[in-house]
Amino acid sequence: MQAYKFALDATPAQVQNLRRYAGAARFAYNHMLRRLSAVKAQRASEASYGVAETDLTPWQSWSLPSLRRTWNDTKPWVAPWWQECSKEAFNTGLDNLSRALTNWSDSRNGKRKGRKMGWPTLKRKHAARSVRFTTGAIRVEPDRRHVVLPRLGRVRTDESTRKLARRLEAGTAKILSATVTETSGRWFCSFQVAVRRATGRPAHAPRTGRVVGVDAGVKHLAVLSTGEMVENPAPFKAALKRLGKARRANRRVGPFDPATRERRDPSNRWRRAQDRVARIQATVAAVREDSWHQLTTRLAQRYDLVVVEDLHVAGMKRNRRLARALSDAAPATLRRHLAYKTSWYGSALHVADRWYPSSKTCSGCKTVKPKLSLAERTFTCVACGLSLDRDVNAARNLADLARHVDPELPGDGKTGRGAYVRPVRPAPVRAGQSGVEASRPLAVNAVRQLTAADHELSIAS
Repeated sequence: MQAYKFALDATPAQVQNLRRYAGAARFAYNHMLRRLSAVKAQRASEASYGVAETDLTPWQSWSLPSLRRTWNDTKPWVAPWWQECSKEAFNTGLDNLSRALTNWSDSRNGKRKGRKMGWPTLKRKHAARSVRFTTGAIRVEPDRRHVVLPRLGRVRTDESTRKLARRLEAGTAKILSATVTETSGRWFCSFQVAVRRATGRPAHAPRTGRVVGVDAGVKHLAVLSTGEMVENPAPFKAALKRLGKARRANRRVGPFDPATRERRDPSNRWRRAQDRVARIQATVAAVREDSWHQLTTRLAQRYDLVVVEDLHVAGMKRNRRLARALSDAAPATLRRHLAYKTSWYGSALHVADRWYPSSKTCSGCKTVKPKLSLAERTFTCVACGLSLDRDVNAARNLADLARHVDPELPGDGKTGRGAYVRPVRPAPVRAGQSGVEASRPLAVNAVRQLTAADHELSIAS
């Protein structure tokens, strides 16, 4: 499954229809959510009076077929204009509601990991607009400058669609659906495609090495075990001055009166100021995404095995002094992109254990420091005297883990999806051994650190 995204150059009439379809999806979502919220409130009221669980008002099923049947029965009264919109518009809103309620239920029952999800909320009128087409005429025109969407007809694209058109002409791809979204005033069409891909290295990108360790950071976007430091463009920091100016100019007559707290028609200057802020935010996101795509594609094409860390980014962002810089760098993107790009280009991805002390471990003698503060940017080993940049040292330690991984088998070494990890013996505990934290027991799996004693035993054997 792969997505191909293209910017659209739609006519004013097509843009009006797209907004109408997105509004119809929002209307169907909000209408059915209100019905289910009323059932939820009724059950809570009955339970407060001591009504037995079996006698409460029954839940309405929130599966997509059930929601669709209920909507079809009520749409002549609640939406007499329904014939003006594509049926896919209403199906988009109902599908989104079904997924949201399923996630809420799974979160309450413990089936969904992460933070607890609350009850879905109503969608606002000026929120992100989106509509998904799954049936009807969905194709790419042979001229590679137009796409065809249901009830919209031929829509011109701002860029060539040759990458998808070549696969469709060769019979190695099949379009399953198309999702049209609006981002800062521009419309984009994303095709969900089933692709038959030949796994292997591309001819234009020969392998330059077998193993590379990648340490994602803040000052640098990533540091490789080869010593290369990829600069962080920090797009949000670069646009902070312009963004602040645009937000200050946004203090116009908005949709609400602060004195009476009543809704009113916003001024045209307020709308234009909102558009300027949205364009700056979209540019920041595009620069950040482009930087990560260039780096991860190069790593997946040029190396046989890429070793990264399992970072707890959400926990790291709790530090208010690092939250903005971490959000600007988005280090979790590294693993997300490499997870599928390594399978495309015939390489493998290995994820080190979250508690592996890559920064505290000496890449020369494998001695582990008990403590290493963030202020120490240079790693100095007290055992062998090695001194080098702490990020380079961490990247080398990540690359050293590759001797436990078979690079010929692609996959994710942490989750066990394909990569083979050779078992190793735990390091023996010796009297007077230094460099190991006493508060944490020695690891027994393949992705934990090797101490100096175990390193010597492995060389001797």
